[in-house]
Amino acid sequence: MTAPTPPVDHPLRGILAMIAAVFLFAGMDAAMKQLTSSYGAMQITFLRAACAWPFIVLWLAARQELKHLFHARWSLHFIRAALGIVMLAAFIKSLETLALTDAYSVFFVAPLLITALSVWWLKESVRPAQWAAIVLGLAAVLFMLKPDGHELLSIGALMALIAALCYAVSNILVRKLAQSDHAGNLVFWLMTLIGIGAFILAQPHWQPLQWQAHWPLFLAIGLTGTGGQILITQAFRLAAPSIIAPLEYTALVWGLGFDVLVWQIWPERDMLIGGSVIIASGILVIWLQQRHSR
Repeated sequence: MTAPTPPVDHPLRGILAMIAAVFLFAGMDAAMKQLTSSYGAMQITFLRAACAWPFIVLWLAARQELKHLFHARWSLHFIRAALGIVMLAAFIKSLETLALTDAYSVFFVAPLLITALSVWWLKESVRPAQWAAIVLGLAAVLFMLKPDGHELLSIGALMALIAALCYAVSNILVRKLAQSDHAGNLVFWLMTLIGIGAFILAQPHWQPLQWQAHWPLFLAIGLTGTGGQILITQAFRLAAPSIIAPLEYTALVWGLGFDVLVWQIWPERDMLIGGSVIIASGILVIWLQQRHSR
């Protein structure tokens, strides 16, 4: 198995790569949101994987990594793919009723969940100040799940929260898989297994693909999804995680831009307040972790 490309220290390039990656992922989410009026969440989950798959294969071929694909810990890959299916389907379901900005505001609780789960699963230490930030972020989620004071739960926000939980558990699995599997395996098998599983699960409510109307969206999903994955990998290779990780929150800026330009939607006040608290909590957790590790 070939060794991963060694990290280099180019903070500015890493920052630009991360911002571009988050922009591409936001573009992919916007394309998927546009498809929610024509296809079910599970079918769009399949399309997300299928549209990216050819580009992933080309990327791995260019990196000469195809020969390493079958050196894999299959049990963890299948579990991660199952989580990926639920994550994508739930997030896409949330986009049926929520603006991108609102969905992102709830979804950004994921980094807090990753930190909390790492204590139980990876036996990592979390300091009291980090726990305080996690509790504050979770309280903000509860605030956003009841945005109008009458409904116990917003279904869209609940779906985004389920997606965040699946994403958090999946990221814990990535830490386990990274100890034995090549980076290309993680991307290839995730998309392959999600595509197969979502295709099967989508069959009861399958809708004929409207190729003439939607091929630009299919292509956009494939290109932005793959491009975002490549750039985020580069970002973490070029700069320290403490510099790169907080930039994931720029998705709120891109999401707001797409909401206004494409759908003329402005986020609700309570979502902005709750999202701001979650982002502040997440950045605080990252900063405290980096400070503790020095």
